[in-house]
Amino acid sequence: MASQDWFDKDFYKVLGVTKDVSDAELKKTYRKLARQFHPDSNPGDAKAESRFKEISEAHAVLSDPEQRKEYDQVRAMGSGARFTSGGRGQAGGFEDVFGGMFTGGAQHQQRGGFQSGGFEDIFGGMFGGGGFGQSSGGFRGAGGPMKGRDITATTTLDFISAINGDTVKLQQPNGRPMNVKIPAGVSDGQKIRLKGKGEPSLDGGEPGDLTLTVTVRKHPVFERDGNNLRVDVPVTFIEATQGATIEVPTLGGDPVKLKVAPGTPSGRVLRVKGRGVATSKGTGDLLATVQVVVPSHLSAEAAKHVNALAKSLPKENPRDDLIAKARG
Repeated sequence: MASQDWFDKDFYKVLGVTKDVSDAELKKTYRKLARQFHPDSNPGDAKAESRFKEISEAHAVLSDPEQRKEYDQVRAMGSGARFTSGGRGQAGGFEDVFGGMFTGGAQHQQRGGFQSGGFEDIFGGMFGGGGFGQSSGGFRGAGGPMKGRDITATTTLDFISAINGDTVKLQQPNGRPMNVKIPAGVSDGQKIRLKGKGEPSLDGGEPGDLTLTVTVRKHPVFERDGNNLRVDVPVTFIEATQGATIEVPTLGGDPVKLKVAPGTPSGRVLRVKGRGVATSKGTGDLLATVQVVVPSHLSAEAAKHVNALAKSLPKENPRDDLIAKARG
C-alpha cells in the first residue's frame, strides 16, 4: 500500500535519476551512492547516515516493479498533495478524494470532482484491484466479509542484525507502532509476508497482510554468498611459499586458526565448516579467500636476497598457457 511519504518524497530526485531510468542504471547508481554514504564509511556522520537511509528507501521502492508502478501512479494523481485533516466544509481537496477510504465516509457521493465509478476505475489498478467496488457481506450482501487490504513496508538492518535476527518497529497506516520480528538469516532484498498485519477489514472480515522488504547494509569485512560468508584474508609471500598457520576472523566470534599449505596461490579458498549463516534450512560455512601480499618496499639487503632467489628458480613463464588459450 502506498505510504503518505510517497506524496512528499521524490525518490528519483533522491537517487539523481530520471523517471525512465533502466533497472541496470538504477542498480548501478544505488550501489555508487550506498558506498559513498554508508555509515561504515562515514562513522559518526549523522547526515551521511540520514542520506543513506533516504537512498535505501528510494531504491527499495523503485527497484520493485510493482511498487515503482504504484509510486508513479500515486505521485501522478497526488501532485504533491498530502493527507490533511482540513475542515469538513471544504471541498475539492485531496482529503475529499480519499475521505471515504480512510474515514468510512460514503463512497457514492460526488466529492471534489470524483464520482464513485471513476474513483474505483482510477484506483483499482493502483491498489491491486481490491476496493470498495467489490461485493462484500457488509456492503452489498453478496458473499462473505471482505478481507482487509494488504500493505507493504520497508526496513533497513545492519549486517549482523540480519544474520542474527532482530525486532523492528514499524508504523501502521493508522499511525500506531507495531513490532515486527525479523527471522535470523534474512538476506538483502528479501520479502517477509506477515499474515494479518495489514489493514483491518471494513466489514468484519480478516485483516490484510503485510509484506516487508528488508534492505541489509554491507559489512566492511564479510560478504554473504547464500548461507556462506566470504572473507578475503591477506597472507605474506613467505607464508604462502613456506606454509603457515594464520588467524581468520569470524562474524561475532573469536578468530579461528587455519593452515596455509606451502605453495598456496592467491585466490585459493579455505573453508571453515559451520561458521556461516544459520537459518531454518541449515548453516553455511566461512569461506576465506587467500590474498598473497607482495611487499611494496624492500631494503637493499632484502632486494639482494630476492634477486638471488629469482636466479635460483626455474625459468618459467606462468602466462604461457593463458596466451596459448587466448590464441585458440
